[in-house]
Parts: sequence; C-alpha cells; structure tokens
Amino acid sequence: MISHWWERKDLKYSEQGELTLGGYSLERRARQSGTPSFYYSAERVRHNLEELDRVLSRHTFKHKIYYAMKANRFMPLMTFMKSTGLCGVDVCSPNEVEHALSCGFRAEEISYTGTSLSDNDLDRILRHDGLVLNCDGLSMIRRVGERAPGREIGLRINPALGTGYGTNELLRYSGTKPSKFGVYASEFPEALALAEKYGLKVVRIHFHTGCGYLNGQLEVWKQILETCREFLKDRDTIRTINLGGGLGRPLTSSDRPLDLEKWGRTIAAVFGTDRYEINVEPGVYPVQDAGVMVLEVNTVERKSGRLFAGVNGGFNLAMEPAHYKLPCEPVPCRLREREEDAFHPDRMGEVTVAGNINEALDLWIEDHPMPELREGDLLAFLNTGAYASAMSSNHCMRGTFAEYLLV
Repeated sequence: MISHWWERKDLKYSEQGELTLGGYSLERRARQSGTPSFYYSAERVRHNLEELDRVLSRHTFKHKIYYAMKANRFMPLMTFMKSTGLCGVDVCSPNEVEHALSCGFRAEEISYTGTSLSDNDLDRILRHDGLVLNCDGLSMIRRVGERAPGREIGLRINPALGTGYGTNELLRYSGTKPSKFGVYASEFPEALALAEKYGLKVVRIHFHTGCGYLNGQLEVWKQILETCREFLKDRDTIRTINLGGGLGRPLTSSDRPLDLEKWGRTIAAVFGTDRYEINVEPGVYPVQDAGVMVLEVNTVERKSGRLFAGVNGGFNLAMEPAHYKLPCEPVPCRLREREEDAFHPDRMGEVTVAGNINEALDLWIEDHPMPELREGDLLAFLNTGAYASAMSSNHCMRGTFAEYLLV
C-alpha cells in the first residue's frame, strides 16, 4: 500500500482511485461544477481551529484566536468559522471590517492591524465601537488620538527580527532591513508619549514577523518573543500580547508538521502563565491544508525534450508559487490504475505543469514526478486554502473561478 506525504484521513484516494476531500470526490464535483474551482473542507478548518485552541488551553494564560481573513475571505467559510465559536477575525482594511461584520462577527470579535492608513480608512474603522485596534506607527497614533481621544489601543511593534517558511526572506515582515511595519525600539518612547498626549491607553502590544514557520524556525521565533518582551518592561497598562500569525503547514515531503505543543510551551516560557492574555492571528494554519484548487489539463506535449502539461488556470489564481517561490503539489484527481501502480517510480515521468497566463513565470512546478497525464484530466493543487483565491486577479482576463464549501 502506497502512502503520500500529504495524505490523511480526510484527504486521500478512494478504492476507486478518486481523490477525496472530506469524503467528497473532487473529480465528480469538478466535472459537475466546472473548473477552475476551489474546494474547502469545513471539518478540516474546524479541526485545525480546535487543535490550536486545545494547545493554548493547556496553559493557564487566557487566549483568543483571531483568524487572519486576508488568507481566505470566502463568505460561507467565514460564516462557518463564526459558527464554531472558536475564533474572531484579524483584519487589515475597512472593507475587511465590514465583510467580517456581514459574516456575523461582532465588532469586539474583530482585531484591526493595518499599515499606511488614510484618514478615510481611520474614519471608517473608528465608527465601530468595540473594535480591537492596533496602531502601526506614530502617524496613526496621532490621527487616532485626534479622532478618538481616550480610546484603548494596541501598538504594533517591530522587533527587527523575522522568520518564515524555510529560508524564504520574501515571507518575513521584519528583519535587519527597515520595513514599513510597526514601531521600532528607537521610536517606542515617542509612541508612548504621543499616546499619552491624547489620553490613549496602550493595553496591548502586537507583532507579526513572518509567514509559514515550522519546527526549524522555532528557535528564531523564541528569540523574537524574547525581544518583544523587552517592550513590556514597566508597562503596567499592557494586559494583552498579540503574537500575530505565521504558523506554517508542510508543503513538501521533507517538511514536518509544526510541533504545536512545543510552540505553546515556548509562549508560556517567555511570557509567563497568567499575567497576559495571549492573542494569535493564524491565517495559513486554519485554512491552507483545508483547500484544494482543481484545474483541467488542456495540453500535453513535449517542447525541446521537456514534457509540458498545460492547465486552464495560472499564477493569477494562486500566486504563492510564482510570487513567493513556494512549493506546489499537483496530483491527479482520478487514477487510471491501482494507486500502487500509478505512483510506482518506474511509471512516473517528469512533468512541467504550466498555466494559461501569457507570462514566462507562469509555471506551477517544473520537472515534477507524476503519473501519466492526458488532455482532459483534472489536477488537484493541494494546500491552496490560503493566499490563493483571496489574492487572485483578472490578469489576461483569466480570473474567473468558483469556490465551494464542503460540509
């Protein structure tokens, strides 16, 4: 019996050779609905949120989970997440605030952390009483103070350290090079003085330093937490620490799942057990492995000795492989033979999967070992529940796709 690195109880091939997600055949669903299409497993999302909540609940500190909706804002998915009662929402624009409200979240369940806000942005978000607001810099503190003196706020800080998936610097929000995010230690006293000038009460600190970190990055992440702890010294009004998101998922066979227990112990070791409420803002972790994108193979041919499989969707539908250089994992939705035979090394061939966008960088993956592909086959692109449809564009006017929540 063959096993795949990505396989789990709710994502596997059936005895009939059909790839199933949450018990649904993706081949059958996509043949009925058409492609390009995204499918999200509601139960996998629930499982992932419960896993996070369980680990955080092992410790005596209070905690809240705010799902980072920029990862995936599909309304049925958001409404389902609200129904679980396991999370609030992390947002970064006025439209995201209003979208979260339309999905059933209350203002006090919404945490706002944005950058480069206009006056109009501030006017819109400050209409919502109870919204959890984190200020990104001195300008924002001043303009919030002018509009809402006496308000409680958080300060987004920048520890000048970052981490993310592997060694990928494109996924780091912070590092040695100054970035646009947050308040650095050099400006922190001025930020506090500015807040005091307007009677703003600083009740939390917030930081987010990267995306997709796994076990190999936990030591650096611990250093980041320890650096951020320095911002708490002699700050008696601070009662909440928002650690941002960034928890990653395996993307290749060599990746190992994040050790959540160690992650939770690290938080407790650095910040103690009960003085502060701990907030986290995961986007990738709840939804990435709950989503699959299905595309149709429309072209199979050799060019200068390399086998290409063209599909009816490009990087404009899921930008991470092209934009962030992240791994991609396409697999057939249906196998023509027994799974053991289809994936036998002697039967596999190297395939370059190419999108339909008229740009040279529109290659999903190059020289990837795959079973035989034919024109008309459907391919499932795994781990596309986060930062795929939400970042899509209509480049080359090929931005049409459908989304479905599997419940």
